[in-house]
Amino acid sequence: MEYWNPAIECIKEEKLKEIQIKRLKDTVNKIYENVPYYAKKMDDLGIDPHDIVSLADLKKLPFTNKEDLRITYPFGMFATPMEDIVRIHASSGTTGKQTVVGYTKDDIRTWSENMARCLVMAGVSKASKVQICYGYGLFTGGLGVHYGVELVGAAAVPASTGNTERQINMLKDFQSTCLCCTPSYALYIADTLNKAGIKKNELHLTSGIFGAEPWTEEMRREIEERLGIKAYDIYGLSEIMGPSIAQECECQNGLHIWEDNFIPEIIDVETEEVLEDGKLGNLVITTINKQGLPLIRYKTGDICSLSHKKCNCGRTHARLTKLKGRTDDMLIIRGVNIFPTQIESALLNFSETSPYYQIIVDRVHNLDRLTVDFELFDEEIFGNEDEQRKIKNSISKKIESVIGIAVNINILKANSIQRYEGKARRVVDNRMMSL
Repeated sequence: MEYWNPAIECIKEEKLKEIQIKRLKDTVNKIYENVPYYAKKMDDLGIDPHDIVSLADLKKLPFTNKEDLRITYPFGMFATPMEDIVRIHASSGTTGKQTVVGYTKDDIRTWSENMARCLVMAGVSKASKVQICYGYGLFTGGLGVHYGVELVGAAAVPASTGNTERQINMLKDFQSTCLCCTPSYALYIADTLNKAGIKKNELHLTSGIFGAEPWTEEMRREIEERLGIKAYDIYGLSEIMGPSIAQECECQNGLHIWEDNFIPEIIDVETEEVLEDGKLGNLVITTINKQGLPLIRYKTGDICSLSHKKCNCGRTHARLTKLKGRTDDMLIIRGVNIFPTQIESALLNFSETSPYYQIIVDRVHNLDRLTVDFELFDEEIFGNEDEQRKIKNSISKKIESVIGIAVNINILKANSIQRYEGKARRVVDNRMMSL
């Protein structure tokens, strides 16, 4: 078994809890003394930093969300003076003001250490060449992986996003062994390789680390088969620390979250009550080893569950299940909660379908209507109406059995649905436009 830091990755539970409570106390004191916004939140609830004496006291603390970061934009949540901030990242701000994140030198070291652990779990070593196709710049993806690669001592190939033909040339010419990008872009690379007549055995890839969007086990199998690699899921978000918060080990049975730096909770989406292991809910993270922007009980909006069962890899840190989706991606159709990954999972059970699809939601006569557009691999089926009807019926029944409501189905020819070099846009919700 390969580890980057076995003393921490395989730490005993009692020792881990000692680290967590000490760091939690330090963090709570730090934010109370240095972040007026947090101090007011705690004062309003009648909470004093000295009230936090055990991990069980975490639930006394207030939640934080993205809106708090927007209210205090740009630097109002920073807990250290600006002269100690060595890097600033920010979200895209597509749904409002950007959420701005500051890092100290210690934060960068912690981030790099976490990422090194993730990379080694995916088989990366000093002999590896890691092609990083996440975006560089204010987005945390590219630089987050990059610093971890350099800490491991592997060769970083900072390809960034876009220009897929050039990406493939680099994969071949540089003999890259590990690919880092979104899962949807990995499939796009596989498509482009196929069109160019390049076989997977002409590449040197052995593994891939894919994140930044939810993806299913069915998509994993598709990626692994088409690229000839082992595909690992990674989790991160800019507000907490970017990629490296959690990742799958070789067992591919949940993503280990580094509990020496983060305390995870799962809360009920509606009641905000803390849920027990195995229950699906909103992932909440408290950073306990971050200096520039420590966050208490940050509601990520990501839907998953938590497990503290022992993993066969030997690592003792808790595991997140694969993300089901996001609270803001969840569709409510005629009172039923639906995630795009449920539809993806159903579609990829059929060998005739490609992994590209789009969900369109409309409101007709005050009734919500769900349509799924998807592509077929076999162009000949378009000349056979009986075969088309059979496939549509089979897929319609499968999706209905998974989500519980009927859907409309549109079969499209290959390459009809837009490809994305970053996060794929799976859902088009037209209901607001019809109000």
